Amino acid sequence: MTTTTTIIGNLTRDPEIRYTRDGQATTSFGIASNRRWVNRDTQDWEEAVSYFDVVTWRDLAENVALSLVKGVRVVVTGRLEHRSWETEEGEKRSKVEVVADEVGVALRYATVDVHRVERPHQGEADDDGFPTWEGRRSR
Repeated sequence: MTTTTTIIGNLTRDPEIRYTRDGQATTSFGIASNRRWVNRDTQDWEEAVSYFDVVTWRDLAENVALSLVKGVRVVVTGRLEHRSWETEEGEKRSKVEVVADEVGVALRYATVDVHRVERPHQGEADDDGFPTWEGRRSR
């Protein structure tokens, strides 16, 4: 069973793009989501911040890397995924991250210019085997 979640917040760092051995783009970035409310007892404003790690894949990953920078407010829709691994020291680690299906700029506090990206035909690649298209950031 897959559960979809939507998170709205600001990027805590520039998206970092990488490519898998078979040339699939993946981008990771962080989001801070703030929540404010009035304390009913004190009538003072209170605030809490939640931090999320987000992962994107393929065309979405490349568009995110080309379009977003730290501080931009975004809307992310995706699924929660749990990962576990063991460090070189033998310690077990795990984390929950959002694997994004969609990422968009939140327009409450900003405007954007939208540009459609032309993609190469399936199977086209550069000399290193990576997908080619104008404007892609270097690896």
